[in-house]
Amino acid sequence: MTLTHTAAPYLNARAAHWRTTPAQARAHELHRSMAGYAPTALRELPVLATELGVARVFIKDESDRLGLPAFKILGASWAVCRAVARRIEVSPEHLTVTALRAALAAAGSPDLTVVTATDGNHGRAVARMAAALGLRARVYIPRGVGESAVRAIAAEGAPVLRGGPTYDDAVATAAASVTGPDELLVQDISWPGYEEVPRWIVEGYTTLFAEADEQLAAAGARPADLVACPVGVGALAHSMVEHYRGAVGSEAALLTVEPRTADCVARSLAAGEPVTVDTSTPTMMAGLNCGTPSGIGWPSLRDGLSAAVSVTEDECRRAVLDLQELGQDSGPCGAASLAGVRDLLAAPGAREELGLDGTSTVLLISTEGLNANPLPSA
Repeated sequence: MTLTHTAAPYLNARAAHWRTTPAQARAHELHRSMAGYAPTALRELPVLATELGVARVFIKDESDRLGLPAFKILGASWAVCRAVARRIEVSPEHLTVTALRAALAAAGSPDLTVVTATDGNHGRAVARMAAALGLRARVYIPRGVGESAVRAIAAEGAPVLRGGPTYDDAVATAAASVTGPDELLVQDISWPGYEEVPRWIVEGYTTLFAEADEQLAAAGARPADLVACPVGVGALAHSMVEHYRGAVGSEAALLTVEPRTADCVARSLAAGEPVTVDTSTPTMMAGLNCGTPSGIGWPSLRDGLSAAVSVTEDECRRAVLDLQELGQDSGPCGAASLAGVRDLLAAPGAREELGLDGTSTVLLISTEGLNANPLPSA
């Protein structure tokens, strides 16, 4: 369907009272077993609290997650390990990388290849996990992925292949390329008949939000009243909703932020049904340049999100530079959270509708550092 674009925020105050069934958080056990695991930093930014007219602002810094400059390894690690464990008929209970490598050796080290499509960070994370298990990977990318991202994926030992002009095209190409039981598709978007692996990726991301809850409590802060999350296909946002509306039972306002040129979730929410948007216009928020919401995530996004905004390139650039001045390393996708909160809180009536005021705590999810996605020249 064709929609007239609007920059006004989508608001749904009723979402605070919607609840979902909490999932079993087994991915955190795998993450804790991985070499180099530690919770990523949660930093308080009082300057932004003053600017935004709230009590406290914190940013969850995913610029160094298990040695990679973005959060994607959380979902990729759990999904790759689950997919491989299923292939060699190993129980997913108490799954660790060490145990899975041993199981692969016991199974005769089958010649497996993990396949995915990406606009940057997900593909690198999948390639990293495949290498950690002694497996091969193959990664497809759309047009517009920066050369630094391509080099980073290739450095993980995976060939990088062109999959078409858009992210959706690359996903279709990757899926069509998989032949036989020894090639495993690990994709972070779902479609009819392909839903289990994307759900594992969503489960993997819950580690991020569980860490943030613990860190807010340790900082003496009240639980988040507003959580802002960048969105591509919506897997991380799906995880956010599942965590806060399920495991935690929170009435926090949950906000998604997208590029103005690729706001499939915001437009879908406004339409009341999934919408595909044209993503052929480049954006510095390359990891968010996705045209179709994930199918498994849509019901939770529709019912559990409180707000959605789309931001311009200039707004995003300003957020990157402002965070740099505050000592925070955020690439364009990560800084989109700040740009989105600025837009939301400036919208007439939004604070009142979502119950936000001078006592509120705001949590910004910064999904990547500049090493993952450098800021383009002005």
